Amino acid sequence: MSASAPNVILRGGPTELADPHTRHVDDTESTLKLLIGNAYEHFEPTGQFVEHHGQHLRVFEWIRRTYVAE
Repeated sequence: MSASAPNVILRGGPTELADPHTRHVDDTESTLKLLIGNAYEHFEPTGQFVEHHGQHLRVFEWIRRTYVAE
């Protein structure tokens, strides 16, 4: 089973995400929430698009971190 092709690129955020990261998301209009370690990293879609390795990707910008409740 193959993974879906990336359609977004993540920009900004903590050092774990300092390099450009691509992902496939189902909804490119809503905020993306990624669980990394014990925190969620939140990314917001922008109106920008970039070409990355021949793919047209929507840019998502990091906006905040929230921690998992214990």
